[in-house]
Amino acid sequence: MEVANETVIKKPKRLTSVVWNHFERVRKADICYAVCVHCNKKLSGSSNSGTTHLRNHLMRCLKRFNYDVSQLLSAKKRKKDNTLTIANISYDEGQRKEDFIKPAIVKYEPDQRKEEVFNLQSSWFDQERSRLDLARMIILHGYPLAMVEHVGFNVFVRNLQPLFDVAPNNAVEVSCMEIYEKERQKVHDMLSKLRGGVNLAVEMWSSPENANHVCMTAHYVGDDWKLQKKILNFVTLDSSHTDDMLSEVIIKCLMDWDIESKLFGVTFDDFSTTDAIILRIKEQISENKSRLINGQVLDVRSAAHVINSVVQDAMEALRVVIQKIRGSIRYVKSSQSIQGKFQEMAQQTGIDSQKNLFLDFPIQWNSTYVMLETAIQYRSAFCQLVDLDLDLVLSDEEWEWASSITGYLKLFIEIINVFSSNKCPTANIYFPEICHVHIELIDWCKSPNNFLSSLAAKMKAKFDKYWSKCSLSLAVAAILDPRFKMKLVEYYYSQIYGSTALDRIKEVSDGLKELFNTYSICSTLIDQESALPHGSLPGSGNDGRDRLKGFDKFLHETSQSQSAISDLEKYLDEPVFPRNCDFNILNWWRVHTPRYPILSMMARDVLGTPMSTVSQESAFNAGGRVLDSSRSLLTPDTLQALICTQDWLRIQSDDSGPSSSHYALPLYVETN
Repeated sequence: MEVANETVIKKPKRLTSVVWNHFERVRKADICYAVCVHCNKKLSGSSNSGTTHLRNHLMRCLKRFNYDVSQLLSAKKRKKDNTLTIANISYDEGQRKEDFIKPAIVKYEPDQRKEEVFNLQSSWFDQERSRLDLARMIILHGYPLAMVEHVGFNVFVRNLQPLFDVAPNNAVEVSCMEIYEKERQKVHDMLSKLRGGVNLAVEMWSSPENANHVCMTAHYVGDDWKLQKKILNFVTLDSSHTDDMLSEVIIKCLMDWDIESKLFGVTFDDFSTTDAIILRIKEQISENKSRLINGQVLDVRSAAHVINSVVQDAMEALRVVIQKIRGSIRYVKSSQSIQGKFQEMAQQTGIDSQKNLFLDFPIQWNSTYVMLETAIQYRSAFCQLVDLDLDLVLSDEEWEWASSITGYLKLFIEIINVFSSNKCPTANIYFPEICHVHIELIDWCKSPNNFLSSLAAKMKAKFDKYWSKCSLSLAVAAILDPRFKMKLVEYYYSQIYGSTALDRIKEVSDGLKELFNTYSICSTLIDQESALPHGSLPGSGNDGRDRLKGFDKFLHETSQSQSAISDLEKYLDEPVFPRNCDFNILNWWRVHTPRYPILSMMARDVLGTPMSTVSQESAFNAGGRVLDSSRSLLTPDTLQALICTQDWLRIQSDDSGPSSSHYALPLYVETN
């Protein structure tokens, strides 16, 4: 081909970019040009010029839009080494330009500029932006990195935008890490400006390869008085990890995020975690901790996990009975004739249940409850199955055990649902539910049936260990609910402790006052520091230590009688707020912050404490949290980046649910 005495260059090697599907490379004298096949415009075709200017021209080339993209692609001869074939996957050749649907505007970042929104008529293709959009999509929805190598995905992208060069797997991983670093800095800056405290939830995970992981999530009430959380780290532990290693991982997380001075409490998912871990954390951060004196850190264990653990005791005690009921249901459902005969017997014995027999999913204990509840309703029909295997026949005593324990499970399901379904699970909601469990366990221990009383005693011993550690934290959070204050503690403690209730109530009152006094001292120190140059107190010295902090505490304690009534006294003396279903406790404290300036600081941190760490999806899962197989094969750094960034990018909305289109794929699978 010749263009005005210009000679088409014989291509000595394949031009790999798809942009050359739309240009001919020609030479005039010693100058190389790229000639657009649509409008014949000449641009620089030198190998040193790259292809960005060619791509930009194509997006502005009006004549190009008169052609079907698939026709242009198929007109170019494909090289044999090209493994992707799209000849049979293309647009309808008769499709008109006006039939194309204008792309919807999708924003991933609130600060995204308007000119960055892709529009066929007014913008141009941006390879770099599209590369990051692809990586962000993979992170947000939990897609595997290898999807960029899937033939179907490549066909879709080529037909949608032929100019986009799909990066290989490792390049997408680099893009994901780039987004992670950018988003991490945003979270770090946000936490550094946070005026309230931070609570750290520590959860253990495993993987199909038996690797152990620890997920650390910051829970806090923001300056806007909204309850929020951010995953900070997802660390892969050594196979021989110990409590010492876990405490070091937690401390390193705090230091890396510069939140050790903001730490208010740590919540562990396993209520049996040794106290040595929290002691080591306290010792490590005590020297740098300015928010609370003496390095005090709230030590909390997950309420939902202790209930799940207690439930497993009940399941184990009823294991033989559950196996018999499963076998009986399988027999009834084994054929249509047996099912028909069983229904006839149910009608003859006066059973009027609308529920069908149900086989449980063993690792979801709430499904076992449904199976037991339904089977108990058909008890008389099961007793008349004369051809049932004798090994599956339940005695009257076993039926009574099943009925009683099913009643236990019903209570636990109701309470777990309260914990997991609450969209704003502030710490105040847990105290009445946990107290109700305590009262019921005391009552169950009095059962005249030795089997049931011994089981209840075992469950209560496990519960008591949790109660001894967390009861004060639960009570303080409930007192900071203006609808209850001390009255709720008095109501439940009188039922739990009887004649010793007054002593226990006084312990709660003293603990509440001690915590409030700590905040009062802290507030005084902050006011003094802000009034002095360079934020230092007199006598602090070059080592940064304030030798008069003890005096400040002494002055505060000895001046209580001379000062005006405190926030706490004023709050407790005023009538309780009327109970109503629309009450928002964080909004109440936001409105009343000017009235209780110090107490509101305490309320912000206490109410933001995660008293439970179980999500709604895994609330009844007895198999533990396990990564899915595709993620468990990633390197530790990549795994952490994907999980943390997915959490940071996830769209938060009040009406969103697990079925919403923006939600990510589950990070865990259920195991036996």
